[in-house]
Amino acid sequence: MDDRELLKTVMGIVGRDRCLDDCAIIPFGDKVMVATTDMLHATTDFVGGMSDWEIGWMSAAVSLSDIASMAAAPKYMLFAVGLDRWEQLAGVMQGASDCCRKYGAEIIGGDIDRHGELTIVSTGLGIVEKQYLVRRTGARPGDLVCVTGTCGQAQAFLDGYSQHKAALFTPQPRVSEGQILGKAGVTAMMDVSDGIALSLHDLLDANSCGFSIESAKVPLPAGIPDPQARELALFGGGDYELIFTCPEEIHPIAGVRYTVIGKAIPDRRVLIDGRPLKKRGYQHRWG
Repeated sequence: MDDRELLKTVMGIVGRDRCLDDCAIIPFGDKVMVATTDMLHATTDFVGGMSDWEIGWMSAAVSLSDIASMAAAPKYMLFAVGLDRWEQLAGVMQGASDCCRKYGAEIIGGDIDRHGELTIVSTGLGIVEKQYLVRRTGARPGDLVCVTGTCGQAQAFLDGYSQHKAALFTPQPRVSEGQILGKAGVTAMMDVSDGIALSLHDLLDANSCGFSIESAKVPLPAGIPDPQARELALFGGGDYELIFTCPEEIHPIAGVRYTVIGKAIPDRRVLIDGRPLKKRGYQHRWG
């Protein structure tokens, strides 16, 4: 059992449409508010050697990345921190605050309690004009499939490539890029933190079309030989990049560093070099 299978239980209770995107969507006058919550634990998310400050930074970055995927501007963050060691709190909150300030958000509240392991729940709120909101739905056959930055770097560090430490310890959510892409008219977008392959399958679930990518076009983490670099780029998690679709006529989009890796296709399949791409990436599992 994995987290995506469990999500079907939630969909059956609150509705499928409310579970498709990285953020919930709330009407907000002539604009839209987006809201997201992420839970991180010492045993599953924080790597040995991370400072308290880096833990706080990462905890903010994951929610800021979700807001970016909706083409919204981050505004406010709340943090609930469960501590096994109270001494960690100052560093964690300073890291979270520094990350929020860099991307235009401020911390406005939260909670503190005692916990068996360090656990942080971050809740982010952002604002976007209705016409610029981008959801996972909306991809159309013929659209380009694109990804910002280079995926696979965070997992590369875990696999022993120390030059990629910053990608995992201090991720940089694509906040300004998300807003530029929304205003440019991209048709679908999501955070790619669970890996390119798994994200494409998530987009498949949300759309009536499929996606075909070319392995030779996927950006690869530097300093790693093939085929490991390609494996990391496709299936590695922990990189807070954006994957999106857009009409060919708006490409290239100024102000965003991204790579075209394929196209949306009529058939509801995910292909790489003409063959099925495995539904694999970073997932929480039970049993």
